[in-house]
Amino acid sequence: MSLIATSFPGEMRRPRAARHLGMGLIVLVAAFGLLGPTLIGIDPASQNLYAGLRPPGAAHWLGTDLLGRSVLSRLAHAAQLSLGLALLAAITAAVPGVLLGVVAAWRGGRIERALVLLADAVMSLPGLLVVLLFASLAPGRHWALYVGLSLSLWVEYFRVSRAASRPVLAGDAVQASRLLGFGPLYVMRRHLLPALAPTLTTLLAFSVAQAVLALAALGFIGVGLQPPAPELGLMMTEFLPHYEEAPWLIAAPVLLLMALVLGMMLLGSDKVGA
Repeated sequence: MSLIATSFPGEMRRPRAARHLGMGLIVLVAAFGLLGPTLIGIDPASQNLYAGLRPPGAAHWLGTDLLGRSVLSRLAHAAQLSLGLALLAAITAAVPGVLLGVVAAWRGGRIERALVLLADAVMSLPGLLVVLLFASLAPGRHWALYVGLSLSLWVEYFRVSRAASRPVLAGDAVQASRLLGFGPLYVMRRHLLPALAPTLTTLLAFSVAQAVLALAALGFIGVGLQPPAPELGLMMTEFLPHYEEAPWLIAAPVLLLMALVLGMMLLGSDKVGA
């Protein structure tokens, strides 16, 4: 008994500390993206060819790029764009994914088989390929990346919510609610959503991280957003040729991307210590 009493609190504190660290990183990045453009007050597209590749200084804390644009200003706008677009795509994918997963587990039969076949068909294509297909329809457009990301992410929410809803719907609490005459909305609000919330919160954090990495990857290979849009992957492509003479340039978007993804991964860590 003493072994359990002494080891279990430590096991609980580790995931809790990880989530706090992840939340802190996300808050910092979100604050930088939301408040940075206003506080910095520099147009991210403003060029000054005479001030290209300036090192960090009082005027530009992170220096300037080849065209003399403020790296700090472009980084703040890139954080706002990447986090906002990824979060919007993940939430948009979560709503239909969860609803369809619950419907499949609730109704079963032909409806469930049809939805599972649809999900399997979508999963047969790599998620990044789906985003690429929509990006090719409207190169450089935000909506194309948003739609592609949403369509590639909803399947995970469907599969997780379908699997997690089955034991809840078969439980005594839901059966008692049905016998008492409560409808589907009551069962959803009172039983299903509280049971699914921890798992869906974790999945949402991972989905946002996945979407951020997908946006950066597409921008890095030149098929995502196009110049002069401030985007993390696109900034890496622009800064990479100058890594020897100005190494601080490539370090800025890489570190911001690492902080954003690491924060999401830590925020979606195990819920044992909640």
